Amino acid sequence: MSAESPPQMPPLLGVFPTRERVLFPTVISALAATDPAAVQLIDDAMRTHRQLVVALVRNRETVRPGPDDVYRVGCAAVIHQMHRLGDGSLRLAIQGTERVRIDGFAQTEPYLVARLTPLPAPPASGMEIEALTRTVKAVYRELVSLSSEIPDELAAGAERIQDPRALAYLVAATAPLPVTAAQELLETDDATVLLRRLVELLQHEVAVLRMQQDITRETAEHIGQVQREHMLREQLRTIQRELGEGEPGGAEVSELRARAERTPFPPEARREVDRELAHVARMPEGSPERGMLLGWLEWMVSLPWGRLTGGPIDLAAARRILDEDHYDLEEVKDRILDHLAVRKLRQDRRAATPLSGAGDADLGPSAGPLPETVDDEARREPILCFVGPPGVGKTSLGQSIARAMRRRFVRLSLGGIHDESEIRGHRRTYIGSLPGRIIQSMRRAEALDPVMMLDEIDKLRASFQGDPAAALLEVLDPAQNHAFNDTYLGVPFDLSKVLFICTANAVDTVPAPLLDRMELLALSGYTEAEKLHIARRYLVPRQLRAHGLEDGELSIDDPALHRIIREYTREAGVRGLERAIATVARKAARRIGEGEARSVRVGADDVPALLGRARFRDEVAERVDRPGVATGLAWTPAGGDVLFVEAAITPGEERLILTGMLGDVMRESAQAAVTYLRSNARRLGLDPHAFERRTIHVHVPAGAIPKDGPSAGVAMLVAVASAAAGRPARNDTAMTGEITLRGKILPVGGIKEKTLAAYRAGVSRVVLPRANDGDLEDVPREVRAALTLVLADSAEDVMSAAFAEPDQPEHAAQAAASPPAS
Repeated sequence: MSAESPPQMPPLLGVFPTRERVLFPTVISALAATDPAAVQLIDDAMRTHRQLVVALVRNRETVRPGPDDVYRVGCAAVIHQMHRLGDGSLRLAIQGTERVRIDGFAQTEPYLVARLTPLPAPPASGMEIEALTRTVKAVYRELVSLSSEIPDELAAGAERIQDPRALAYLVAATAPLPVTAAQELLETDDATVLLRRLVELLQHEVAVLRMQQDITRETAEHIGQVQREHMLREQLRTIQRELGEGEPGGAEVSELRARAERTPFPPEARREVDRELAHVARMPEGSPERGMLLGWLEWMVSLPWGRLTGGPIDLAAARRILDEDHYDLEEVKDRILDHLAVRKLRQDRRAATPLSGAGDADLGPSAGPLPETVDDEARREPILCFVGPPGVGKTSLGQSIARAMRRRFVRLSLGGIHDESEIRGHRRTYIGSLPGRIIQSMRRAEALDPVMMLDEIDKLRASFQGDPAAALLEVLDPAQNHAFNDTYLGVPFDLSKVLFICTANAVDTVPAPLLDRMELLALSGYTEAEKLHIARRYLVPRQLRAHGLEDGELSIDDPALHRIIREYTREAGVRGLERAIATVARKAARRIGEGEARSVRVGADDVPALLGRARFRDEVAERVDRPGVATGLAWTPAGGDVLFVEAAITPGEERLILTGMLGDVMRESAQAAVTYLRSNARRLGLDPHAFERRTIHVHVPAGAIPKDGPSAGVAMLVAVASAAAGRPARNDTAMTGEITLRGKILPVGGIKEKTLAAYRAGVSRVVLPRANDGDLEDVPREVRAALTLVLADSAEDVMSAAFAEPDQPEHAAQAAASPPAS
């Protein structure tokens, strides 16, 4: 089908939406059809009249254009060629026939079918039309000469066209015009307006191309000047070197060289630094590698090579500092003093009888790595790891150790680190690379022997970027860390003189190889009396200083502190208590600042006015007030906690329902408890028929919190037994222990934390496995005196203790309030 004899246009045609170009009458264009709807449109057109309408989409981001998404003026076209590709898409060669207006749509699926009205072109003639035609040809000729994207043959073809409208359409289709401007030209009826608008658009494109050429020429001239200046500077450096004037590399390299000469590098590091200094001095100033090398050299000369700060360890002073900074924690303090005593003895004897070779006494500039045979006992010395809930003083213990040893203290938080490069560093060839956090902390400490606290070591996470815990194995291993190799530095760095201390809330997530290198020191929660002493001795004075209050301006009596501890903070540590005291201090400072009072005294009755309503109350008695409820004890990374177990028995299918986001171990404990009750109901005084054709539902509230572990087995046993007997359990009794199918009570962990949680919650009796008798030594004397500790061997002992009347003696043996014999 030729362009000279266009086919008769039917009244309805399919619409082909385009986003990148506008089709004009008489112009042949190439199109691609990849959308399934467009492919079906082409196939239908090829089977009939080979015609369609090409319309521009208003928003090119539209995925599936609808009737309101295309312009109303388009171009009817005939398909000359079609080629189908292997992926199902089509390549077309089409030619525009005439402009059309879309009056409406007869079909929208699977593609748009429009009702059309032809838009015939009005005749164009006259002198103005002739002048505009010549102008279009001239400007288009200049545009082609400036642009490398438009072939020269198009300019020659445009010269031969006599029809003004055909010329305008060819130029508009081949010039780099915005699609909206091209659509505006297609919609223009008057030939004079069409040609004038086209001249404006072409002149704008010509001006832009001329400006681009000017910018390119100026940039080339500037680069040539820069290269000339660089060559002259290099010649000047050569002349200065020949005359013995100046330093190769400039003042920056001279300063780094001077600092490197004063730094006591080990031999390997010295060779690497000298090599890189010579390398950077020969580099041109504009080289990207020069900046990278200067940054590396700056890190090397900034690290504390051979710089020690700690003096001899004074054990008496260390004991005094630990007692000043921390109340109680006697067991932890004793272990810390043992650790310091071993280090002191080793240092004293090494100083008296120095070993041949390098050791801790050899700290000169040329000190190399420790030989593998030196001080094997020291290399087996474990890393201390403080494990306990938040707010019990783990970080401040590390600060006290640093004070006692007269060393610098640095804290490195490991929480959330999931990239091994955060520990080992990045390669220095990368843009923005840095050493790992260990080396960064060493530069911050400005000493080779700081006390470095690795905080929250249990929060490390492995990812596709590596395992940071694996990188810490080298850091914490005394047999390796004398030659720790940070990837950024590329030379060994001695970490053997660093005293590493780790902290964690729990050790379950710490990898076993890393855990094997550490000695765990447990810090449990505090009792009310201990919190009172800590608040009176440390927290209140610290908050007075922090809020600008002088002695006598704020006093908080003991009943007020007791009420804050009991009703406003229920935690293992004292962090929330300190926040509450800070709130009281702010209120007092405001009253004094506003002139309401010269001093503020806070009693127990004044606390609600300062802190608001109480946040906690003793709710055990209120929640255990009906059958089917038992009070259990749980251990969490934040300390011990009270756990309520609820049970209900309803008619229906014999099955067990467990809810409350329970883990597999806890679910198995519930199943074991229910099975034991069903098989021993008569012996336990329960109606055997209470479980026949019954559904047992066990629920542990706070269902959004995951729970797991076997220690809730006895609480589940009591809750189900209480529901079956219709008799409530004692509301002053909490319990913990693992139940077996034979009714045996097995030992569990976290006895100290659980008894402290019961004490804080106002519970007066605690049922424990008899096998945990030895763990009662860790329970504070105050707590043992306040609680009745019932030791149980079997489920019968637990049932007897849980359902005994207040004046009825239990069959299970009770633990004395005094500490058990060792």
